[in-house]
Amino acid sequence: MKTAVPCYYHIDVEVSPERVGQVSRILAAHLRYWDLDNLTVPVCRGAELLLRAIDQHANDKHTSIEMWWNGQHLITAFGDDDPDLRPDQDLRACLADIAAMSDGWGCCASANGTKIIWFSQRARAGQRVPLVPTAPAPTLRTGRPVPRSEPVVVLAARAPAGDEVLEGSR
Repeated sequence: MKTAVPCYYHIDVEVSPERVGQVSRILAAHLRYWDLDNLTVPVCRGAELLLRAIDQHANDKHTSIEMWWNGQHLITAFGDDDPDLRPDQDLRACLADIAAMSDGWGCCASANGTKIIWFSQRARAGQRVPLVPTAPAPTLRTGRPVPRSEPVVVLAARAPAGDEVLEGSR
C-alpha cells in the first residue's frame, strides 16, 4: 500500500484586494503539485473568504497562511496579529460559510497572541480528478477484425495447426 507523503506550505501575505486572487492561485498551484486537485475549489474559496474579511475588518493587514497535508486531511490555517479583529463579531458571516463548506474548522490563540482560524478538508491519498479519455490515433497498419464478428469456424481455419507452431518456433 502506498502511503502519502506529508506536505507543508507557508506564505506570509500583506492582504489587499488585488492580492486575494494571487494568493488563491498560489494555493491552487500547491494543491495541484500535491495531487489534490479535487480540494482546490473549496480551499481557494475558503481562503478568498477569509482574506476578504481580513481586508475589510483588520487594521493590521499582515497574515500568515499555512497548509498541512497528512494523507487524510488538508488543514489550512490563517494567523493574524491584529488585536482589534474579533472573529466572533467581525468574521461571523465568513466563519459560517467556512463551517458549511469544510469538514472541520476552528479558531484559537497561539502562545504569542496570534489568532489562528483554520479549516480542514478530508481526502484520500492519491485521490485525483478523473482524466478525460482521448481517442486513439489512427495507425498505418490494417487492424485485425474483431474475433466475434466472424464465425468461430473461420477463425479456426486461419489458425496454424499446433505442430506447425511448434516447428516454426524451433
